[in-house]
Amino acid sequence: MFHLGDGRWWDDEAATWRSGQGRALSSLQTRPPTPGDESILTTKVVLATAHLDHNPSNNRPRNLRAFCQRCHMLNDRDEHLRRRRITLRMRKALGDLFLGRYSDFA
Repeated sequence: MFHLGDGRWWDDEAATWRSGQGRALSSLQTRPPTPGDESILTTKVVLATAHLDHNPSNNRPRNLRAFCQRCHMLNDRDEHLRRRRITLRMRKALGDLFLGRYSDFA
């Protein structure tokens, strides 16, 4: 993958530069990157398999997608935040149960 180091990357299929959010950029001319250009970097992209319903036991093909690691994290962001809230509430409940008010000991 060709990129400029600031989130902008080259989309071969559409023959255009894209922003970090995947939007086509019109500010850059649609010239393809050349390997000798000093400002253009290359990155090896590793694909990860994402479960769209966040259930690792559901391995049906329609529930799986191949994402780059960044897109996989963006796809799972809401689920990670949900799990974080549950973990914090469980810790607070355990603190209340065994040690009194959790905020006194945190």
